[in-house]
Amino acid sequence: MTDWPHDPDGEEGSEGMRKYGMAILAKKLDEEEDFPLKAADYVENYGDHPVRLNYETVVSVADIFEYVDEDEFDEMVEFHKAMGRAMRRGGIWDVMPEDIPK
Repeated sequence: MTDWPHDPDGEEGSEGMRKYGMAILAKKLDEEEDFPLKAADYVENYGDHPVRLNYETVVSVADIFEYVDEDEFDEMVEFHKAMGRAMRRGGIWDVMPEDIPK
């Protein structure tokens, strides 16, 4: 078991309820104050933090960012899209585009 800086299912990791993937990444940001956002700054601040992907899998923020191509994000939507691409590219996300209802 990894020694996380906080419990991924505890109050700091999930605000009292299990939150997964994108919700964990986005909750660390303030849409009004944190953009534009440099990827390196995000990883420096949160790289060792846990991100629960599903009921049994937890990875670090740094693990996800290994697959991020962008150096900077101008807004939250851009950040979300980049995280989705990275998580699919890295094979660490269960949700694939064909799984999403149209």
